[in-house]
Amino acid sequence: MIKIIKIINDHDVRLDKYIKSLYTSITQSFIEKNIRKKNILVNNKRTKANYIINLNDKLTILNFHEELYKNKIIFKKNILISKEDLAKFNKSIIFQNNDFLVINKWADIATQGGSKINLSIDHIIKNINSNYRLVHRLDKETTGLLIISKNLKYAKYFSTLFKLKKIKKFYLALCEGSPKNNLSHVNLDIKNKKLKTEKSLTNYKLLSKKNGVSQLLYNPKTGKTHQLRIVSKNLGCPIIGDKKYNIFSKLKNEKLMLHSYSLKFSIDGNLFEYKADLPNHFSTFLKKNNLMLIKNYQKYLDFF
Repeated sequence: MIKIIKIINDHDVRLDKYIKSLYTSITQSFIEKNIRKKNILVNNKRTKANYIINLNDKLTILNFHEELYKNKIIFKKNILISKEDLAKFNKSIIFQNNDFLVINKWADIATQGGSKINLSIDHIIKNINSNYRLVHRLDKETTGLLIISKNLKYAKYFSTLFKLKKIKKFYLALCEGSPKNNLSHVNLDIKNKKLKTEKSLTNYKLLSKKNGVSQLLYNPKTGKTHQLRIVSKNLGCPIIGDKKYNIFSKLKNEKLMLHSYSLKFSIDGNLFEYKADLPNHFSTFLKKNNLMLIKNYQKYLDFF
């Protein structure tokens, strides 16, 4: 049986996500397989899962059958945001306008929800306004700058900026040990969740080292999962508090010492630049161990 769907609304989304919204029982692998086998066409042509559908596109499913393309009602868990958590989020905002906002994310809150996640930044922003969207991610334990779009236009705009590597990012990390070189770049193959190898590129500068602890400034050119944590381990100086890549640490009770410190990008010729203060656990660790607290990191950002 052939099913033809003309796109008259809900456009500007990925093809796979659109199909999933229509037939919620089918899996991502099922969708990708049938797109690859030309069972799912757009405008009678083969396409890819990440194709962005447009108004008036014609979606054709050649192997449509109700037993294959099932639908079920999904009851979304209603997440109640406490006044305390909402206040914490509002306090974390360091910039906002009509199109996006930038927060200084605190530690131990996930960016996005999941089966074992009771509260996330995404839960909070959807509670504020359903149009708000995440445009990138930080690990649950990582602190610092996070951009949130307020509308679809800017969600797509930031997605393009990240894809074209037009957003300059800097992270601060406290590591056990130190790298061999004070200033260098790392090309490293990293396996993703599907165990496929992806190329990553990271610049770094050693800012200080003392008592077996080094302070590094990272400038990642790619955005792979756990990239900086894996790079740190590869350099022989895993990040303090990293429970996954630094399991034999003498400082295993510390929180993760990784902070998204600076973001820089341009929109319509206007430069936007943000910096996020260090979290308390980061600066406290520096002071407790008599390490240099660098008050102005700005001069180091020009190395890359």
